[in-house]
Amino acid sequence: MMEKKEKRSFIDWFLDSNGATSVAVVILGFLAGIILLLCIGKNPVGLFTAIKQSIIGKAAKSGGWNFRNVGETLAFSIPYILCGLSMGFAARVGLFNIGAEGQYTIGMLAAHIVAVCIPAFPGQWLLCILAALVAGAIWGGVVGILKAKYKVSEVVATIMLNYIAMYLYPLICLNLLPQASFNKTGRTADLAETSLLSKFLITDSNLNIGFFFMIAAVLIYWFIMEKTRLGFSLRATGFNKDAARCSGINDTQAISLSMAISGAFAGLAGACVLLGLVRYSKILTGQDNYGFMGIAVALVGNSRALGIFLSGILFGILKQAYSIMQGMGIPKEVVTVIEGLIVIFIALRSGLSLIKDYRAKVKVRKEVSK
Repeated sequence: MMEKKEKRSFIDWFLDSNGATSVAVVILGFLAGIILLLCIGKNPVGLFTAIKQSIIGKAAKSGGWNFRNVGETLAFSIPYILCGLSMGFAARVGLFNIGAEGQYTIGMLAAHIVAVCIPAFPGQWLLCILAALVAGAIWGGVVGILKAKYKVSEVVATIMLNYIAMYLYPLICLNLLPQASFNKTGRTADLAETSLLSKFLITDSNLNIGFFFMIAAVLIYWFIMEKTRLGFSLRATGFNKDAARCSGINDTQAISLSMAISGAFAGLAGACVLLGLVRYSKILTGQDNYGFMGIAVALVGNSRALGIFLSGILFGILKQAYSIMQGMGIPKEVVTVIEGLIVIFIALRSGLSLIKDYRAKVKVRKEVSK
């Protein structure tokens, strides 16, 4: 006789479902935002109006639709998703890559060097993209080698490399690139048209072909992790490095390679921002924070390809809503608070694990007492 499957309660299902947890923390973040707006005497409807405009476009007075907001939302999502992939790929191998910001900056620098130092030619943008991928991979791979061979903490190494990249950018641009010609505002003239990523589909928005590179990156991430032998070895290393080594998996190679691939994702994000969103170079006086936001994107997306994609779109929506809310008299800081609370709530997932363990112990005690 076949044994009857034990019915699971909703609580058990929720505790076991990472996807449900992510949805729940997003809802909690928005609820906190609503409460905050009510406390300062603002109508929360404005927040959701701005979000609606970011998703479907803004209805004009003439009754038409301005889809520029949709294009901007998708454009902002590109670096969020790519940096999320950077964080998530390393996380699947048991590493905590908080160096996506530095890898992103180095990718931007490499794309900038190719754009201003090589005479313009058709398809120059593709060479810029390749340079950014290689530079990001090297910047991340260095951390992987230090971690794998010399047991250097990837957290410490990536934090330091973030700052090195930030200060290396202006140092190289101002002293080694005479063609950069920065003006008094600390920016160059627009880069050569041949080095820029073409805009498409939505007029007056910054949506560009970097969107297709991002989609390709998501698919590559999914294919490597879920469908290849390499992905299996990387995931096995993340689950238990010692067991993976005993099974014949080269954990040193897995760690080094995973950080290099992570860096490549972030480097691509830097190129997409420089060549597609900004379209000129500037002296960095601080960090753009796309890399750090990628950590939040990966956490909310559970380091899964589809989850990171959807999470990145969400943060892109919030980024565009951020600017729309300014015209509505709603403090734009509310969006930052919501993003921060979402990260805090998702970080509390370990608390759910404690609840799950407690329920399992109670269940065992009940069965023993019968």
